[in-house]
Parts: sequence; C-alpha cells; structure tokens
Amino acid sequence: MVCLGALLVFLTAVSNLSRGSSEESKKQLEEAIRRSVITCYATEGIYPPDFAYVKEKYGIQVDEARYLVVYDVFAENLMPDITVLERNYEERRK
Repeated sequence: MVCLGALLVFLTAVSNLSRGSSEESKKQLEEAIRRSVITCYATEGIYPPDFAYVKEKYGIQVDEARYLVVYDVFAENLMPDITVLERNYEERRK
C-alpha cells in the first residue's frame, strides 16, 4: 500500500514537471518572437508585416506541429499582438 502511494506521488510529480517545462518552452518561444519583432522595429523602422517575415528575416523557428503562433497586426505603427498556443495531442497527430 505504501509502495502504491509512493508511485502515485512520483507519477504526479513527473506530470507536473512535464507540464511546467512545456509552459516554459511556450513562454521562451513567445519571448523570442517579441525580441525579434522589437529588433526589426529598431533596425528597420517598421514592425514586421506578418509572422512569415519574422521567420524569414530573423531566424525564428517554430515546431508548428506543437505550437500555433497568432500574429495579429492592428496597425503598422503599433506592435503586433503575439500569442503562442500549444496544440493539443489530437491536432499534433494530424
């Protein structure tokens, strides 16, 4: 019985650790995209018109099977809204 309890605690801890590292990866990707967008504005004087521009000119690489990047441009002179979403397991299998 004690062994079963210890196994349950161990599995819960591993699950929480995995979830935490996944969130950290998503956060790091979003921060890298934001830094690239700001660098573009500082060097070129414009915000990138779309996310394809950021990937091409600034070397951002995204595991598109795992993440969806929402890059929403409201106006040319305002920083785009950048959101990184993690795809669920079923979406990744397709």
